[in-house]
Amino acid sequence: MTELTVPELSLVVLVGVTGSGKSTFARTHFKPTEVISSDFCRGLVADDENDQSATPVAFEVLRFIVAKRLAAGRLTVIDATNVQPEARRDLVQLAREHDVLPAAIVLDLPEKLCAERNATRPDRDFGPHVIRRQRGQLRRSLNHLGREGFRTVHVLRTPDEIAAATVTRAKLFNDLREEIGPFDVIGDVHGCRAELELLLGQLGYDIERDSAGRPTGAHHPDDRRAVFLGDLVDRGPDTPGVLRLVMGMVDAGTALCVPGNHEVKLLRALRGRNVTRSHGLDASLEQLAAEPEAFRSQVEQFIDGLISHYVLDGGRLVVAHAGLIERYHGRASGRVRDFCLYGQTTGETDEYGLPVRYPWAQEYRGRALVLYGHTPVPEPEWQNNTLCLDTGCVFGGRLTALNYPERSLVSVPAARAYHPAAKPFPAASPPGSASGGPQGHARREPDVLDALLLDIGDVSGSRVIETAYLPRIGVREAHAAAALEVMSRFALDPRWLLYLPPTMSPVATSAREDLLEHPDQAFAAYRSDGVASEIALTV
Repeated sequence: MTELTVPELSLVVLVGVTGSGKSTFARTHFKPTEVISSDFCRGLVADDENDQSATPVAFEVLRFIVAKRLAAGRLTVIDATNVQPEARRDLVQLAREHDVLPAAIVLDLPEKLCAERNATRPDRDFGPHVIRRQRGQLRRSLNHLGREGFRTVHVLRTPDEIAAATVTRAKLFNDLREEIGPFDVIGDVHGCRAELELLLGQLGYDIERDSAGRPTGAHHPDDRRAVFLGDLVDRGPDTPGVLRLVMGMVDAGTALCVPGNHEVKLLRALRGRNVTRSHGLDASLEQLAAEPEAFRSQVEQFIDGLISHYVLDGGRLVVAHAGLIERYHGRASGRVRDFCLYGQTTGETDEYGLPVRYPWAQEYRGRALVLYGHTPVPEPEWQNNTLCLDTGCVFGGRLTALNYPERSLVSVPAARAYHPAAKPFPAASPPGSASGGPQGHARREPDVLDALLLDIGDVSGSRVIETAYLPRIGVREAHAAAALEVMSRFALDPRWLLYLPPTMSPVATSAREDLLEHPDQAFAAYRSDGVASEIALTV
């Protein structure tokens, strides 16, 4: 039995001359709704599946359907000859546009057998030269499918191989939806081993050490797992120590880790590539040079095996170094990996020569919580169900973690500033200051940009929303329009909105003869509980 593995989310392209059995193979191994046939599309536009004059329009329909399925995250199979390189090139490009992996399954049967099969079908009344031409096109390009962009290529050459084949769907490496936590997600460490040990201790992890006293792993007594958001290396005083600890945790299964842009650059340097030794890379290379060659080899293998991002807890949590927009969640392509590593920029540079980051989180509307680092902030800041956990430890800030699913923050201060920031690093607000928000994180101030980036789709039309108190609430279009009208005219800055409970506990009976209740009793109750001052609101 031959096992053919294809990615669970992929565009599967069947390749073979007419009569090679592609349609039968597709019906055997895939759902009818997963297979898009060029013959079927010709029938849709011309009422005749064999009308070759309808082929251009039929393929427009085919590509449209395939695009909609891939956008929805559904495996799709294309049943067509696909023997011409230009035909496959369009399909590979379609897969890249939707950030899915293209896979090819080739049925390379003998020309004589295909001709005999076509002879038994009255709808195939073309001459043998058609099969001969198609087979020649296939044979000339068969060895180049990998270079064309297909990540997976399977070739079956006999009817027995086809009959014995099974198709297995492999999960993408970034798909860890079955991992439900609990997790402790840790921001950029940048070689600050002492602070990492302190933070892990605060989180309740027991640190394991080797005979030299160096940390080589850590585990949590309650089976929590750490998730590192990348940029473990560079700038700080002990990059090897951080790597030794994190690598040990990942190897033992007590941690997950995604790569940061600093790891990628370090990997290129370890492999002898010509890279600029800036932004702390020179410090990492100098520190690693003092380590044994075997350790440097382990570091190289570790970084090379890191996955760009992870989708966790049934799709409710996504972790990536620089964040990730919703349509990239669980996808696999070069541009998805680049976004995970570097984020999105406007193409401009600021006065310090640094790229201007595009504020993707301000436009984020996804249901998954996205946790990321990359761009240091003085305090973590919730923004549209996203949170940046890089609080600039190496610049003298803090090393921060988020407990998931509790959504509580834990951080430790840096012992000192280990590396000068490329631009002034803003100081965190003191505890209890006006900029402090719930759970000690910063509150984002409303500004003109936020107003301009309001998505009208969030507040218009009929919608169904989920709340913490009721599972699902329907909002009719007319009601949404009325609410939008009121908010447009009379809305206040959210900082000035007070929460008024719908009711309060009744006060003691009034001592006044003509009243059952009076505020005097309420104020007296507050004073007896130690409330020194009150504000009376009349509603």
